[in-house]
Amino acid sequence: MQQFVDQINSYVWSPALVYLCLAAGLFFSILTRFVQVRLFKEMIHLLFSSKESDRGISSFQALSVSLSGRVGTGNIAGVAAAIGFGGPGAVFWMWIVAFLGAATAYVESALGQIYKEEHEGEYRGGPAFYIEKAMGQKWYAWIFALTTIVAVGLLLPTVQSNAIGNAVELAVGTGGILQTGLGEVSYTKLGTAMVVVTVLGIIIFGGVKRIAHFTQIVVPFMALGYIVMSLIIIGMHITALPGIIMTIVGDAFTPMAGIGAAIGWGVKRGVYSNEAGQGTGPHAAAASEVQHPAQQGLVQAFSVYVDTLFVCSATAFMILITQQYYVTGLDAEISGGLLGSDIQANSPAFTQLALESVMGGFGKTFVAVALFFFAFTTLLAYYYIAETNVAYIRRTIQFPGELIVLKLILLGSVFYGTIRTADLAWGLGDIGVGVMAWLNIVGILILFFMGKPALKALKDYEEQRNAGVETYTFDPEALGIKNADFWKK
Repeated sequence: MQQFVDQINSYVWSPALVYLCLAAGLFFSILTRFVQVRLFKEMIHLLFSSKESDRGISSFQALSVSLSGRVGTGNIAGVAAAIGFGGPGAVFWMWIVAFLGAATAYVESALGQIYKEEHEGEYRGGPAFYIEKAMGQKWYAWIFALTTIVAVGLLLPTVQSNAIGNAVELAVGTGGILQTGLGEVSYTKLGTAMVVVTVLGIIIFGGVKRIAHFTQIVVPFMALGYIVMSLIIIGMHITALPGIIMTIVGDAFTPMAGIGAAIGWGVKRGVYSNEAGQGTGPHAAAASEVQHPAQQGLVQAFSVYVDTLFVCSATAFMILITQQYYVTGLDAEISGGLLGSDIQANSPAFTQLALESVMGGFGKTFVAVALFFFAFTTLLAYYYIAETNVAYIRRTIQFPGELIVLKLILLGSVFYGTIRTADLAWGLGDIGVGVMAWLNIVGILILFFMGKPALKALKDYEEQRNAGVETYTFDPEALGIKNADFWKK
């Protein structure tokens, strides 16, 4: 099974996708005149400018839902894997794909807002909606919707829950081994799986608003607490920080594992973490109540900064500054760091050992707790995204009890992922991320050449902003944007 998954990954995550992610980010950065830099202050202002309504959530809630998807296992275990397989230089390429990806995040999220719809009293939108409405290709939209349901409902949850299980087991021990039909399972992982599935089920059966309210409280506190802990460790080793930064930049071009590995793993884990271009962010963006589509696009661009430049960097600095890592070269030799290959790179172990080296046993426990909340809120975001794509399909075909089936499949995936090996979980997750990224990035590039709706919305917003208007308006027909039915009302 592992060999089969790895073979599929070699096709999905070929160098073509790696460079497509970078090229799309650079392309949209240039076209928007680096909106991620020019309007950075506006992004901060917009975070708290919109309010929740009966039909939609606020910009901050939408940011929290999308951040709950972005800030997850990729920030702790994903960064460790990037360093373990791509060297410290992979961190540099994570920064690059985040900086450029912020422009991609603006484009896809603005499109999500422009082409959103109202379904059963709630706003819904995402790539499937804007592919059908703007491109006019319903078959392509259906492929994306079905792929996304499989990816976020079945494949990706295994990664998040697997990291929770591994982190808890590393922190408290196995508690004994149980022989099951799925092989040997520790009592710790089994108990963790049952707790995660129970709590997750209570929340997802409560609907979208309950997810938004939960994440807007948990996400800011968990991200801030994690960054504060990393700052403490960095502060204790502050004299080593300049050397670490030089190592990251230097190895980005002459890394121990070869430049192909650094770029490949940096971009792969960068996209997995910040999700820019993957097509997940537009779902939460479309659910928000805003005056103008560009506003939520800018807020979502800011979320990429929070994810990669803040949280991922915190993890990378902790791992590198304490040297709790190793690098597997292209020739399978081990180099760099203090650890040996008996520690699994595709796990939270590097991060936990980095904290433990400074704070003792508390470090492992802290990472386990942080990872639980990081991964748990990501699972909530995955369910919301899957539900939105089920809602898209229901516009054409309805099946009795489809949402109940979706919830049970996701909960089953979470249980399975918690007790299985990390390599298989990450392999399945990478397939889901990669296929979604291929479909979405190609889609938004085609939409640019068909009519530039996201860029027209940005220009219109900036003109109104420069004119000093108090209440923004959006008239898609006046801008030459077709089929934006929600805004025409």
